[in-house]
Amino acid sequence: MIFSYFENFDKYLFLKINTVWTSPFLDAVLPWWRDKNTWIPLYIFLALFAFINFGKKALPWFLFVLATAALMDQISSHFLKEFFDRVRPCNDVVMRLKERLLVRHRPQSGSFPSSHASNHFALAVFFFLTLRQYFGKWTWLFFFWAATICYGQLYVGVHYPTDIVAGALLGSLIGWGMYFLFTRFFKMPALDASTKGGKNTIASILPAVQGEAVSPVAQASNTHKTKGL
Repeated sequence: MIFSYFENFDKYLFLKINTVWTSPFLDAVLPWWRDKNTWIPLYIFLALFAFINFGKKALPWFLFVLATAALMDQISSHFLKEFFDRVRPCNDVVMRLKERLLVRHRPQSGSFPSSHASNHFALAVFFFLTLRQYFGKWTWLFFFWAATICYGQLYVGVHYPTDIVAGALLGSLIGWGMYFLFTRFFKMPALDASTKGGKNTIASILPAVQGEAVSPVAQASNTHKTKGL
């Protein structure tokens, strides 16, 4: 009886998000937003950031990112989905008549848990824990990124809310576990000693990356002080 109640509420909340809490703006944006190919530039940026600043020292971090994504995808897509074998709302004979499907492709894999949720939350946690010393408070955006992609999966009609919650929790756990393994054997190198103890934001990184270039005015001031001595 309890299971039936949660199942009915799951479907009720899904239909609210998919058919009631809608707007033309979200209809246009979320199908594109939740597409994995949309975020290729983000992955390229993070890879370039790591290799430009750290060179070969970034290789373990890069390999752990790949391992996190691969492990999470195997667990979610090739084990748990087959084990639970839950039908997606877009393939359910009743729900597909009530929902709006906003993507061209109708996924045929299982619904529980959401691979989008597990994969993106695993990466979000790993990115947050390993990169927060460089990007500071901006690293919280990784959770916004993962959460909005998950919401997109509900909105476009391919997952139930419980699929998303389970995927997000599982992904967060795997992301933390991979971070724990990473820090047992490796550590992220410091950008520059000058960034320690200060506000570690993207802006504060730039002078360190550029070798702390000194302005002509500062050079003249330093020269004047030297002569005065």
